[in-house]
Amino acid sequence: MKLKQLLSASVVTAGVVAATASQAASAAIDLTTITGAFTAADVVAGILAIGAVLATIYATSKAASMVLGMIRGR
Repeated sequence: MKLKQLLSASVVTAGVVAATASQAASAAIDLTTITGAFTAADVVAGILAIGAVLATIYATSKAASMVLGMIRGR
């Protein structure tokens, strides 16, 4: 009896997997409109801009702490 239950469960599982795989293959997602909207140069420029903003914030903070240190006499 257990063999029959195991066999029927495996058949049902195989059917579900086959149906899901065939549906996924037929309805593949087309991302060309999204990936074609920007280039690698756009991504690099964005990353460099973020880095420049962070460097500016760090330099400003460091300069402010140096000036305050000079005022306090440290």
